[in-house]
Amino acid sequence: MTTGPALAPEPALDRNRAVLRYILENYAQSNPDAPFVHFWPGPEWSYSETLRRVRIRATTLARAGVKRGDHVLCLMGNGPDLLCTWFAINYLGAVYVPINTGARGRVLEHILEDADAPLLIAAAPLVERLGEVSPGKVQTVLVCEGDAPAIASLDIRPLVDAEAEEPALLELSQPVEPWDLYAIMYTSGTTGNAKGVMSSYTQLYTMGPDAFDCVEADDRCMICGPIFHCGSTLFVYAMLARGLSIGMMREFKTGTFWQAVRETGSTYCLLLGVMASFLLKQPLAEGERDHPLRRAFITPFGEDGPLFAKRFGVDAWTIYNMTEIASPMVAGPGITEKGIAGKPRRWYELRIVDGNDMEVADGEVGELIVRTHRPWALMSGYYNNPAATVEAMRNGWFHTGDGFRRTPDGTYFFVDRLKDVIRRRGENISSFALESEVLNIAAIRECAAVAVPSEFTEDEVLIVVTPVEGATIDPVAVKAELEKALPRFMVPRYIRILDDLPKTASGKVQKHLLRKEGVTPDTYDGEVRR
Repeated sequence: MTTGPALAPEPALDRNRAVLRYILENYAQSNPDAPFVHFWPGPEWSYSETLRRVRIRATTLARAGVKRGDHVLCLMGNGPDLLCTWFAINYLGAVYVPINTGARGRVLEHILEDADAPLLIAAAPLVERLGEVSPGKVQTVLVCEGDAPAIASLDIRPLVDAEAEEPALLELSQPVEPWDLYAIMYTSGTTGNAKGVMSSYTQLYTMGPDAFDCVEADDRCMICGPIFHCGSTLFVYAMLARGLSIGMMREFKTGTFWQAVRETGSTYCLLLGVMASFLLKQPLAEGERDHPLRRAFITPFGEDGPLFAKRFGVDAWTIYNMTEIASPMVAGPGITEKGIAGKPRRWYELRIVDGNDMEVADGEVGELIVRTHRPWALMSGYYNNPAATVEAMRNGWFHTGDGFRRTPDGTYFFVDRLKDVIRRRGENISSFALESEVLNIAAIRECAAVAVPSEFTEDEVLIVVTPVEGATIDPVAVKAELEKALPRFMVPRYIRILDDLPKTASGKVQKHLLRKEGVTPDTYDGEVRR
């Protein structure tokens, strides 16, 4: 059964409502002294100050040759420079192309070649890695946050902002429209090159501002994830489009998160499930509910979600999203069920299908596919990759690659990435469900469950775990605890202990690396007699 609200075509979004340039100008004029961003630790900018800085940065970029429709690469972490540069690129009607700060080698080289961007703006500490790869289409690098070494094939210069804006350079040949691209965001490529997702202002608006009916007039959103990733970008835009404010950490750190929340006065945030787990693993402390946070969006929503809400006194919410779509489901407040994603939002239709795109029955697991009746609300395609676009959008639906099940009342539950499902002894095992159970063990900070080859058929289960600071993990004890809590077929045969799991800069565990390494000499085998 296809589910979704009654659908009808929507009139096109107005540019003043959806396009960054006009949103920022409108609020800087109507409420100039209202705060927009508190960088933590660092300065706070009002809407008028943000616009002033953006227009100066846009003047600098225009002098460097940036014009409407151009692609501009950014290789920076969170902070004033990245936020101002993103806004300035869009202010000129150009396309923001952020690069994950963890990218290097072949991954970085592919993006430099594929993005068709002659200009790259980079933080000084990251410039050195450009010398290790072919520069692709990049000709000029503007460097901020310090000095950078010379690289023979590139024109590397410091990014020195203009002393003042030049209005003539900021005029547009034609208005920026909601269907124009605001960004090309490269998704993690685990089995091939990263794909550049072309994203319009309509998609960004649908993904962020249009998805959060819970936002109140006094809210401030803590941005603790990287804004080269759509997960944080959509929350920035959700607040900008309402004339509200954000706090921004340079990066998420367990030990300083609550301090940042308190000092910025942030009232809600997005946390990856692993971030919530890290915070829960911290020792109990007096006054840990003494903070302004009211709501936490936790994604995916595992067993730690309700525990986090109860311990820290916040409402639990979740959001389901991907770079290619636009938040088709939001659930909350007060959710408690593991894996819940919610019900379809307005403009969306969802189905759960088998490998032939035929719908499965309620309760059965299949792939979630998505479509929308709002024009431009999904991605505009993969840049320079029409074959991948056609494959992802086959039969007129976007194929998420995520395993879901649906209950009879139309609520959707995330089960696993389909590529991460483990097949053992005739049973399908959700790595998400297994990891949630493992994380209930006090000594374990992180867990990744992956399939490794069996000497018979199908898979064996390997869990890779990291310890809480100061703790020691005993694999024999871990296996014994899991045997009490799990069906026999889910109990992992192999347990490997690492100091840290390999991750992308956006915090996603790189399971493909763990699968590739497989059973290492230091891995505990629960079926070997000792």
